[in-house]
Amino acid sequence: MESSILTIALAGNPNSGKTTIFNNLTGTRQKVGNWPGVTVEKKEGTIHRHGYALKIVDLPGTYSLTPFSIEEIVARDFILDESPDVVIDIIDASNLERSLYLATQLRELDCRLLFALNMADVARERGIKIDADKLSELLDLPVVFTVGNRNEGIDGLLESAIALAESDVEIPRRRRVKYSKDIEVAIAEIRERLVGGATGELPYNPRWIAIKLLENDTVVRERAAAAMGQGAGALMDLVDRHRATLRDLYDDDPEIIMTDERYGFIAGIVREAVTTSTTHRRVDISRNIDLVLTNRLLGLPVFIFFIWAMFQLTFSLGAYPMAWIESGIGLLSGGLTRALPQGLFRDFLMDGLIAGVGSVIVFLPNILILFFCIALFEDTGYMARAAFLMDKIMHLIGLHGKSFIPMLMGFGCNVPAVMAARTLESERDRILTILITPFMSCSAKLPVYIILAGTFFGAQAGSVIFGIYLMGIALSILTGRLFRSTLLKGEEAPFVMELPPYRAPMLKSLMIHMWDRSKMFLKKMTGVILVGSVVVWGLSAFPRNIDYSVDYEGRIAFIREAYEASAAEASAGQRREALQAEMDRRVDEVRQARDMERAEKSYMGRLGKFMAPVFHPLGIDWRGSVALLTGFAAKEIVVSTLGILHAAGQGSEALQAALGESGMTRLSALSMMLFVLLYMPCLATVSAIRRETGSTRWMLFSIGYSTALAWGVAFAVYQGGRLLGLA
Repeated sequence: MESSILTIALAGNPNSGKTTIFNNLTGTRQKVGNWPGVTVEKKEGTIHRHGYALKIVDLPGTYSLTPFSIEEIVARDFILDESPDVVIDIIDASNLERSLYLATQLRELDCRLLFALNMADVARERGIKIDADKLSELLDLPVVFTVGNRNEGIDGLLESAIALAESDVEIPRRRRVKYSKDIEVAIAEIRERLVGGATGELPYNPRWIAIKLLENDTVVRERAAAAMGQGAGALMDLVDRHRATLRDLYDDDPEIIMTDERYGFIAGIVREAVTTSTTHRRVDISRNIDLVLTNRLLGLPVFIFFIWAMFQLTFSLGAYPMAWIESGIGLLSGGLTRALPQGLFRDFLMDGLIAGVGSVIVFLPNILILFFCIALFEDTGYMARAAFLMDKIMHLIGLHGKSFIPMLMGFGCNVPAVMAARTLESERDRILTILITPFMSCSAKLPVYIILAGTFFGAQAGSVIFGIYLMGIALSILTGRLFRSTLLKGEEAPFVMELPPYRAPMLKSLMIHMWDRSKMFLKKMTGVILVGSVVVWGLSAFPRNIDYSVDYEGRIAFIREAYEASAAEASAGQRREALQAEMDRRVDEVRQARDMERAEKSYMGRLGKFMAPVFHPLGIDWRGSVALLTGFAAKEIVVSTLGILHAAGQGSEALQAALGESGMTRLSALSMMLFVLLYMPCLATVSAIRRETGSTRWMLFSIGYSTALAWGVAFAVYQGGRLLGLA
């Protein structure tokens, strides 16, 4: 090879272990973004092996290359248009027949193809014996056994891929699927017309184009017509005649006929290369586990327990590293306070940057734990079971269990959750799922819950947060039922839930998933949260000249003079220490009162006072109303805004103490948490809703409906609680 860079694409079905192999190969050397022009996640990483820089590209998991979904189009276009040096198809060895359907379609693309029979250990446990040499001979391409979650066979897989890329042998043509005589005649005639009538260069192999035209592939049809120029009409007439002939002969659509013939080819391959031991006692562990976890009586309570345990763990275990980070922030702020002269710059640094960002970054451990638990659900295969369990409940709103997967992802971040709705086949299902997904409490709302629940509910904080999350699920279901019967009427799309086998998660894979998602939180820290904190500080710090209602400096001077007079008369050291402590307490009270009046008379305070009548019926004061307004940019800013407006200094403990003395009650704290749960999504989620629905109308509707619902629910809880004497 002239170039020292090789591009290797990883293809395969969902749940085949493709991402596990990608993580093993690339580790932390991954770059995550979006494919050009679409919002499907793109992962790639570069490693150096055997003298080459290997660019590994993880294609979206698909069951076929038929362009029914964005993922299938992205995977196929990358292989066809980017021409990677090698394509590795990751195949589930324990479910070979199903996996080989995508494999046969990849073989027809005439790319340099290598099969990785992954999960070979699971196949052996099930008594499945695969003759790799025979399979390689029949398919006319290399076959390698791997066990991705144990990192077995990965080096051999790379060596085989490099050897395939280095070989100068022309890609074999006998690997194609042989169809019935009638179909082969049609393919030959269409191919001949393509080769003889094209005015420009054909975009792909003419036989493959002919097959796709018979299958009525709209993407290939458009590209073939462009290459044929004026002869496009005659070509399409020929294709339509052959399609009509095949439909008459077989009484079915040509694409279904050709799918059946591919499966017939696959069945022959499996008979030749695979044997199943009749004496092998197969113990299907996944099926035995599912007897409990998907049981119609036990399954849902177990799922609810797992979700409760996740949030309890997030709150309780995360408290320890939170305290360590707070101590570090306290040391930093204390050192800077002593080192910097008093003035506007120190106020900006301490009260704007450190207080704003510091009040949010302390929640990084909680975010990491939450994302770790979500990755654990995904990697073990339990996420699919959760969707299966929720299937009946989702049917109440005219959706199926697959819609619950984006909603579960919303516990991490609403943006990828909204994007995940594109996997749903029905447009109505996609829009409905997108509209109700923001009711799932994302990780950005978690700091608000932790502060308020930790301040007012103590040891019950974890259970209260769990209840907030359940409320989000319940209201999303009720909202879905309402929309399905009014705005989004239509037939329910059929769906069969695939339950992948349970797998022991790899710690490395869990850490990679956890870190990838947590990086979004850290990027916010240096982006929107930092900017938002500075803006909030600026609006709360100006104007500088405040006409105070009380001479606070005079009061402080009076308190100190009284202390000096009392200390002069006191004889015992212990008495003087008590007087000093009392003086410090009174001075702090005066300073806090001064800071509170400054905040009220600042630009931010004026804005809060203007908004206060809207939020007063919810038990939320003007500072809370301003914090909620800033939360439109990012929900984490709600915490930093509260910290700045309450003049709480650095750290969550100082903010909790300030909130406890602010007049806020348990009931008003609960009201505010519910409002945060439901009101308009953050700016990034709003943009994702606009992009995924393709409609500004739906975006504005989502903002208006969610905010109105938030106000109504918070009002009902607060005023209802007061009537019951719970305030």
